[in-house]
Amino acid sequence: MKREGNRYPLLIYTRMLDRWWPATLFLAVALFVLAWGISDHPAFKNETLGRMALWFAGGLALLVTLILWGLRSAAYVQPRAESVRIATPFLRFDISYKRVRRVISSEMHVIFPLGRLSAWNREILEPLMHKTAIILELNSWPLSPRLLRLFLSPFFFRDQTPHFVLLVENWMRLSTELESFRSLRVSARQ
Repeated sequence: MKREGNRYPLLIYTRMLDRWWPATLFLAVALFVLAWGISDHPAFKNETLGRMALWFAGGLALLVTLILWGLRSAAYVQPRAESVRIATPFLRFDISYKRVRRVISSEMHVIFPLGRLSAWNREILEPLMHKTAIILELNSWPLSPRLLRLFLSPFFFRDQTPHFVLLVENWMRLSTELESFRSLRVSARQ
């Protein structure tokens, strides 16, 4: 049997970063066009520092765009032989199958009703409301809840109980892999 399952990108992070990288790309292009445009203008012929600053700011915005675009696939969930790995750009941790009480599925609009969300959160989550998420209900948190809430999106948590809401594209396949690894782990312990 394989030691690791497939990696399933977390759609919340993909959605959030998809909102930012086009804006930073537009900013980079605008700064480059502005720097190029003023280089031919007679009033700015002696302003080399200003032109250099615009080129540098455009390059920095382009670098941020590339980083954001690359981070889209850095957040994932992966079933493994011993545990479930949840990885985000700034936090990676494993949840032992001993901690998993049960795995259920539910639609996002049931977990996070639109009426209870702020306008900002509604705008983020609205395109994903028809999707089904996996909820890992746990016996206890794998890390401090404060640390988890600091590094994870609020859409990972529906309330204060130990659990994780995992929104992936193919939730059935993830659920099947989780249960197969989990059942193998339980049978190996017995």
